[in-house]
Amino acid sequence: MKTRNEKHERRVKKMILGCGICGIILIASTYAWFIGMKTVNVNAFDVKIAAIDGLSLSLNGKDWADTVAIDETTYKDESVVYAGNTNTWSKGGLIPMSSVGVINPTSSRLTMFEKGSFTQVTGGYRVMATEVRNTDTTKTGEDAEAKGYVAFDLFIKNLSGNEYYADLNKLNEEAIYLTPDSSVTVAENGGVANTGIENSVRVGFAQIGRVIATTEDQATITGITCAGKDNTDKSKATGICESRPAQIWEPNDTKHVQNAINWYETNCLPRTGADVTKSDSYTTTEGAACTKVADGNAYPTYAISGTINHTDNINLYDGKEYNGYETSIATEATTGKLVSYPYFTDTMKDIKGVARPELISLAPNSITKVRVYIWIEGQDVDNYDFASLGKKISVNFGFSKEQLYGEDINYTGDPALDPNVQSREPATTPEP
Repeated sequence: MKTRNEKHERRVKKMILGCGICGIILIASTYAWFIGMKTVNVNAFDVKIAAIDGLSLSLNGKDWADTVAIDETTYKDESVVYAGNTNTWSKGGLIPMSSVGVINPTSSRLTMFEKGSFTQVTGGYRVMATEVRNTDTTKTGEDAEAKGYVAFDLFIKNLSGNEYYADLNKLNEEAIYLTPDSSVTVAENGGVANTGIENSVRVGFAQIGRVIATTEDQATITGITCAGKDNTDKSKATGICESRPAQIWEPNDTKHVQNAINWYETNCLPRTGADVTKSDSYTTTEGAACTKVADGNAYPTYAISGTINHTDNINLYDGKEYNGYETSIATEATTGKLVSYPYFTDTMKDIKGVARPELISLAPNSITKVRVYIWIEGQDVDNYDFASLGKKISVNFGFSKEQLYGEDINYTGDPALDPNVQSREPATTPEP
């Protein structure tokens, strides 16, 4: 007879409430971050989304269902998505980017930064970065976004409750949790273990805006932007993203392969001087070393928060937890600075019981337009030259309204009657 835990695990994997992604990113030869211009190719990347308990999903703002799916063959198919969308699948390849979740209020797109210049210096690499050109609102279709990452629109209808709150007070909203089985791993088929490429992936959820759930006009729903400012008229759209940055998930925050650690320890030296290019700005005496990075511990990512020029003197390893140099670090998005971004991490996802934190929140009786972004974070300490040898990774995640699972409350009854799964899967006869 199968154990209760085995059965529960099987059921939990079916409990995707809000949104799920299941896909494969194929990684061709590439260099980490900005060192080289070779890219991470995207192929056979399938997004599968499911919802229950008052949540319905749509890719076109018209057809609603418990489950939807999108992939590289359908992301522009107008029988699946809406006409005039700006979805992009980056068929030319993924390029390491950096973002702190700021959403441009004019274009309603995530602000991202890419290579300006990347030069090796005594204690690491001098970083220069420019903003990705995705803010031109006159561009249409896939050209509206830049190349190098995945982005698509998802519409979530939340039908719990009858009241709709046009304002953006989070106290009026419902918590949405990342399911415990969400993960980013090296693919079993075609992936190469121990390179660590899976440890630099980021998934961003940018809430663009919302309307009351009774809205049926497709153009009104798909046309939601940051610009909707009316927080009192319940018949009009309310913009979200100008005041609420994207939530970004960092998988594998405590996982660091030895090769990534070796790369960091070989290149990083303690920094003491302002000029990033001068050797006397670093401690080069024998035995000098940056703060140790160890597998099993989480470390911050000092993401790029604004355009960086050579006069800003930014080193890849700047930060208290790495080379000790903090002049480059800001507490909020600022041109020429790095920011320690507060990701939603796997460590947070794995917290048990009532302490499990929410990922995002949604208003009741609403339709919310969410733009999903997937990229490789170049500022992650695990992003190093040979990580690309991993070749293939698997990304899986889901949303849930439920904070508690059977094991969180020491549930000892029939697993088929677990209150978190009984409405989703009928009881079955135990297998011999």
